[in-house]
Amino acid sequence: MEKKNLIVGQSGGPTAVINSSLYGVVSEGIKQEEIGHVYGMINGIEGFLKGTILDFEEALPGEKLKYLTYTPGAYLGSCRYKLPESLEDPVYPELFRKFEEMNIGWFFYIGGNDSMDTVSKLSRYAAMIGSDIRIIGEPKTIDNDLVHTDHTPGFGSAARYVASTVREITLDANVYEKKSVTIVEIMGRHAGWLTAASALARKYTGDNPLLIYLPETAFDTEEFLKKTEACFEKNCNVVVCVSEGIHDNKGTFICEYDNSVGTDTFGHKMLAGCGKYLENLVRSRLGVKARSIELNVSQRCSASMLSDTDRQEAITAGIFGVQAALKGETGKMVSFIRQETSEGVYQMRCGLEDVNEICNEEKTVPLSWISQDGSDVTEDFIHYASPLIQGNVELPMGEDGLPVCVYRK
Repeated sequence: MEKKNLIVGQSGGPTAVINSSLYGVVSEGIKQEEIGHVYGMINGIEGFLKGTILDFEEALPGEKLKYLTYTPGAYLGSCRYKLPESLEDPVYPELFRKFEEMNIGWFFYIGGNDSMDTVSKLSRYAAMIGSDIRIIGEPKTIDNDLVHTDHTPGFGSAARYVASTVREITLDANVYEKKSVTIVEIMGRHAGWLTAASALARKYTGDNPLLIYLPETAFDTEEFLKKTEACFEKNCNVVVCVSEGIHDNKGTFICEYDNSVGTDTFGHKMLAGCGKYLENLVRSRLGVKARSIELNVSQRCSASMLSDTDRQEAITAGIFGVQAALKGETGKMVSFIRQETSEGVYQMRCGLEDVNEICNEEKTVPLSWISQDGSDVTEDFIHYASPLIQGNVELPMGEDGLPVCVYRK
């Protein structure tokens, strides 16, 4: 009997370790005797519908495959394609016809919330038509907002980048004995996990960042100004970290306060960042030097601050998913279950969760991990996040003095 083939795709925003999850899936798939070819969808499910695929043994033969674990971004390319809600839509029989043509027995999708929605719909359609294709979701997101998993691959490395960068910004800000405020805007529209990671930058009690604001609580500009001014009693150079999605008690994003907000050709608001708004507010109201820094995509695309814990866990998740699918599991997402040794040392093991209970849900930072006044995080968050940023990765370097990555031709 002809062996069934495995196909894997990536979707949504990339991370520093999304390719490590890919490596886990592909390397384990190639090892398994009952799997024929291991294919990759170029640009996710959207690319698959267009027929753009590759064979990994041809694209990344031998040792080249391992370079995925040092390469940020999404090697296969990504998409933000949302499958129709109705399983009666003609796209579903079209997809499964293509699966049959390629003799696909195992389907893997690496991504966040919307990607798990795709896994849910495909697995439900497979069950509806009696298909034996095994469909598994591999978690990924720097936002760390997937439910039913302790954390997600990508968060640890992004958190390490944020903490390291904020520490560097703090050292830079402290060179002058003149009052200044530096606003650091960090990704996180509805969940503040990544902004909370800025607390890891502190070396001692009272160190910068002195204020941290997450979207889980309402933001009051007047209270912010009072707290900022009070911070000058501790340090004449104040660093404040804010999530891009901070909002007032009416749900209005702070970035929407900017009077200069215009509209594009479609009439959509062209929002300035909340960091820039707060910079101008501090300068005009407190009369001190102020600047804002938006970390932007560097949070997710930098391999320079790779957490080896994050990288190894991403690889493990990929391997575990393939092994689970070969045992007959489908319609599941690989999850992370936190454990500790009797000495209190962090450990992680993989599990499986029903993907239908994960898609379209969002995990936010627990309110008990945020200070009562909403301007900081507690030691519970530090205990949670610290193990995830551990371990250095020695990147392979090229003759040009820069890290070696793999590129899809």
